Amino acid sequence: MSLQPVPTGDLRWGYSTGACATACTKAALLALLEQEEVATVTITLPGGEEVLFKIHHCHFSADSATCATYKDSGDDPDVTNGAEITSTITFGGEQAITFLPGEGVGMVTLPGLPVPVGEPAINPVPRQMMTDVVREMLSAHNIDRRVCVSVSVANGATLAAKTLNARLGIVNGISILGTTGKVKPFSAAAYIASIEQGIDVALANGQSHIVVNSGGRSEKLLRNLYPLLPALAFVQYGNWIGETLAKINSSPLQSFTIGMMLGKAVKLAGGALNTHSNQSSWDKEFVASLAAKAGYPPEQCDSIRVLNMARGLTELFPFRETEPFYIALAARCRQVIQAALKPVTFEIVLIDATDHRLLFVN
Repeated sequence: MSLQPVPTGDLRWGYSTGACATACTKAALLALLEQEEVATVTITLPGGEEVLFKIHHCHFSADSATCATYKDSGDDPDVTNGAEITSTITFGGEQAITFLPGEGVGMVTLPGLPVPVGEPAINPVPRQMMTDVVREMLSAHNIDRRVCVSVSVANGATLAAKTLNARLGIVNGISILGTTGKVKPFSAAAYIASIEQGIDVALANGQSHIVVNSGGRSEKLLRNLYPLLPALAFVQYGNWIGETLAKINSSPLQSFTIGMMLGKAVKLAGGALNTHSNQSSWDKEFVASLAAKAGYPPEQCDSIRVLNMARGLTELFPFRETEPFYIALAARCRQVIQAALKPVTFEIVLIDATDHRLLFVN
């Protein structure tokens, strides 16, 4: 889940996989009930907005119907933008409405998610949206029958490799998501949801200590420090340290480690809980003052003010646990974290992005 710069200007909203699946479900059931091809269908989003979807493929027989649409994520750089979402409807099943696994939609294999183990990874709101349209259509046609819904996503397993699904125990496909049915471009909602779900999954699978980190490079290094911890104990916070701490506050987590590249550490030390470049920048004057308070001479402190990137700090201060600068930096980071956190044990690991070294400073 890479982070990309937000473009300037007005951005176009899109629609979630859950909304697309709901539209296809309604269209397929309509085709099955009326034995006619469906080209467009209108659904009502949770907020009450009615949206028209084009159905580019519709096939039906006396026993089943399948309809598909292409997901439009608007200007959001979502991995599922343009993906073909399909729903197949048949009569029968063990319940009034049964969700069956479809190709390209992941299966839940670990507890801690809002969907039970063994079920297709279709989140609660999309399930409810599809349930509502099925009941509405059956009632309109005065039919009382059980219905099976199978949602599939073309190349879903390939798309899922670009997400954190495997870490969450969702295998062989993507998740059908959405709480509003709409996709806000460059919203942090999806990433923050993955943080929260990652912590839930870790706890549900017996982990009392987790390692939160900014991404793939830092996690690879941290995994070497904790070789006995399973992959699900490592949660990537991206830039959303504040949201990660908020989730920890509401969980029974006993302890955690936070790993930070120096660029994020200097921002956090300055009080920034969102370290994205669009939200914060590192304050060289503040960092220079940290160095001055740690006892460094004025000329060494002045050198901080001409650095282009925080990774250059390792050229000014040897990257070692006894170096006063890193002790002062970590201490300030600890103060900021503690101010936002309930009493819980945690440790800080600083990471040198240039030489890929770790430093425990607590």
